[in-house]
Amino acid sequence: MACKIKKEDRILIVGGSGLIGSACLKVLHKKGYSNILAPTHETLDFCDYSAVLRYFENNEVDVVIQAAGKVGGILDNQRNPATFLTTNLLINLNTAIAAERHQCNRVVFLGSSCMYPKECDQPMHVDDLFTGKLEPTSQAYATSKIASLELGFAFNKQSNTDRYLCLIPNSVFGPHDNFDPESGHVLSSLISRFHKARETQEDTVILWGTGEPLREFIYSEDAADAIVFMLENGIAAPEAPINIGSGFEISISALANLIKSEVGFAGDIIWDNTKPNGSLRKILDNSMLQNLGWSAKTNIKSGIKSSYEWYLANGSRIAA
Repeated sequence: MACKIKKEDRILIVGGSGLIGSACLKVLHKKGYSNILAPTHETLDFCDYSAVLRYFENNEVDVVIQAAGKVGGILDNQRNPATFLTTNLLINLNTAIAAERHQCNRVVFLGSSCMYPKECDQPMHVDDLFTGKLEPTSQAYATSKIASLELGFAFNKQSNTDRYLCLIPNSVFGPHDNFDPESGHVLSSLISRFHKARETQEDTVILWGTGEPLREFIYSEDAADAIVFMLENGIAAPEAPINIGSGFEISISALANLIKSEVGFAGDIIWDNTKPNGSLRKILDNSMLQNLGWSAKTNIKSGIKSSYEWYLANGSRIAA
C-alpha cells in the first residue's frame, strides 16, 4: 500500500481551473483539505521547464494531481496534432521531473480512453493496451497520454517506488469544460451548439457521423472523487494504470437528443455520415475500483443539467 494523503499535506493541482482540476479542488475542499495550490496558467506555464522547477523549489509540495493538458474533439485533433503531442508531453515531463527531484509523496497522472486500440474488446481492460492500432483521429493526443503514463511507471521502476499513480478516466464532462463547438469534446460542444441553435431559432443542427457510436461518460466530480478516494486509501499500481469509468454507456444519437431536450431546441438533428464516427464503442473495465468500494454517483441526465446550468452562468466568460 502506498502513502496515504493527510489533511496537512500540501497538494498541487496542475490545471486547477480546468474540467478535472476544478472538480478535484471542489472535492478536496469538501473533504476538509485546505492546503491546496492551484496556480493558473497565467501564473505558471507548465510547458516552461525552468518555471516549473522554481515553483516546486519555492513550495513544499507533497502531492501532485496532474490534471492539465491540451484536449479537444475530433476536428481539433485533426487540425492540430503536433500541438496536442508537444503540449501534453511537455506538461507531463516537466511535472514528473520536478516531482521526482523534490521526492513528492504521490503523483497522479491522467490518461485517456483513446489510449486503447481502435479495435478492442469491450469493456476495455488495461491488458488491452498496446494490442492494436490507435484511432487515427486522436492518435497524436493518445500517443502523448501513453508516453506520459509510461513516464510515471518508469520513475516508479527506476526509483523502486509506487509514488506515481496512473489513471485512465473515460470521457469526462461537467462545469469548466471546453464548450467551444470547434475544439470541445462531444458532450460539451453539443451543449453549446444546441444552445446557439435555439437562440438563433435555427431549424436544424447538423452533427458528424451516424450517431451510432456508443460512449461512456463520467461527470467531473465523480472522476475527482475517484482520484481522491485512491489517494486517501493509499491505492498503489506501480506498473499498470487503473480505469475510472461510470459503467454507463449511451449512443451519440441518444446523447444528442438528451441535450436537445435539456437545452430546449425545437428543431431537427441531421447526421452527416460523410464525416468520421471515431471508435464505434468505448467503455472501460471499472472492476478494480468497484472491488475497492468506489462507484460513480451522477447519472448522465443530471450531469448534463448541471453542465448546462454552468454554461449558462458562464457564457460571457466562455465567449471571451
